Amino acid sequence: MSCLMVERCAPVAFERAEQNDIQVCMLADGRLRGHAGLLLAERRGSYPLIDLRLLNTAAGPGGPAGQEEVESGTRRKVRRLLSFQRYCHASRLLRGLAPHDSLHLLDDDYLGQAAHMLSKVGTWNFDIFLFDRLTNGNSLVTLMCHLFNMYGLIHHFQLDMVKLHRFLGMVQEDYHSHNPYHNAVHAADVTQAMYCYLKEPKLAEQLSPLDVFLGLMAAAAHDVDHPGVNQPFLIKTRHHLASLYQNTSVLESHHWRSTVGMLRESGLMSHLPADVTQDMEQQLGSLILATDISRQNEFLSTFREHLDSQDLNLEHAEHRHFMLQIALKCADICNPCRVWELSRQWSERVCEEFYRQGDLERKFDLEISPLCNQQSDSVPAIQIGFISYIVEPLFEEWQRFTEPSLLTQSMMGHLHKNKARWGGLRLSVPPDCPLATGGSHAHSPPLPLPEEEPGVQRGGGGGGAEEDIP
Repeated sequence: MSCLMVERCAPVAFERAEQNDIQVCMLADGRLRGHAGLLLAERRGSYPLIDLRLLNTAAGPGGPAGQEEVESGTRRKVRRLLSFQRYCHASRLLRGLAPHDSLHLLDDDYLGQAAHMLSKVGTWNFDIFLFDRLTNGNSLVTLMCHLFNMYGLIHHFQLDMVKLHRFLGMVQEDYHSHNPYHNAVHAADVTQAMYCYLKEPKLAEQLSPLDVFLGLMAAAAHDVDHPGVNQPFLIKTRHHLASLYQNTSVLESHHWRSTVGMLRESGLMSHLPADVTQDMEQQLGSLILATDISRQNEFLSTFREHLDSQDLNLEHAEHRHFMLQIALKCADICNPCRVWELSRQWSERVCEEFYRQGDLERKFDLEISPLCNQQSDSVPAIQIGFISYIVEPLFEEWQRFTEPSLLTQSMMGHLHKNKARWGGLRLSVPPDCPLATGGSHAHSPPLPLPEEEPGVQRGGGGGGAEEDIP
């Protein structure tokens, strides 16, 4: 705990203690304004606050002896502490810009449209991209506050609204907006899917407020501070996170520990007994660690065994927790089960992130990871493989569990249709076309959109044929 807190709450360089206290409060409230001579803080994350001048200022020719060596050593140390891409992408705080509550910058028309979408947040064709635009990039914070209110979690756990908003703002800010896929919009999308799954009749009637709290929190924070590269990349580049977590569930462990750090820093659960808080943190970790794709077969086999033996008893806390793990895993990979227009966007985004990693590996003469070679791994081929080996097996068991519900029937219908569409695209695009190989991805137009089926409306932000599906 002490190590974790030191990482997230490093001291700010002021001479008097009271100055440090004031500055830390300013950072916590997100009101730090930069000006000449002020020590600018790195955005919230699992790393010490740093002086940007150490990274950007080279030693002057007239400087004191040894200054260049000291600064060079400091830079190396800072780079080791920063997550992979954070070193390259400074936040607003690093640039001295004060973050504002962007929702207050929206006009009433946009706020009204966002509120209208929230009234239909339980529909499966909810357009998270549109919602993110309507909330000016605050989709995760807005969605979580809305769901916490709907479930009465704020009252049940006696949460401080200021601390809650601060925590959610920290989580949203700690997602890397430059990632095509693993960003705050993905977190909001998974959270919305998780809400749909928590409403499934077989689950909803048994879940406790704690179960719902943990499920939504895990969904919102499950990929926080994701660097945009996968675990094998971190291992072969000897990244410090790989060493810290001994090459096992590296990213998921980091997401969990970062979330715990933000919970403690925000003080969101500081009013609860220590043993209760510790238990909640551990359960949160168990949920987030379950999203490790390398453990897919482990969870799938256990899920299948429970369904075959019909021994799932959701009155037991351990069985409810297991189903929360399964629900979160489903929510994390549910993109192929969305309507085509939304599913296609997510597919292109995740492949773009893969290709960027491959470009990086090529640049540094590393072996290109599977699915990351833009010259040989096409978007349709990647998606067909992902659906066949990862998505379909899990959702077929989920369908058995829900017996199946209307939502599950709708999802499976989209899944099969989307797989067929990707198959058609793979066959229709010439082999030497950039779309077939993934080449020139940074400048490629979107994949051609097949004709819409009768009755299916694009960009379903609460409209279309599935509007009434719970």
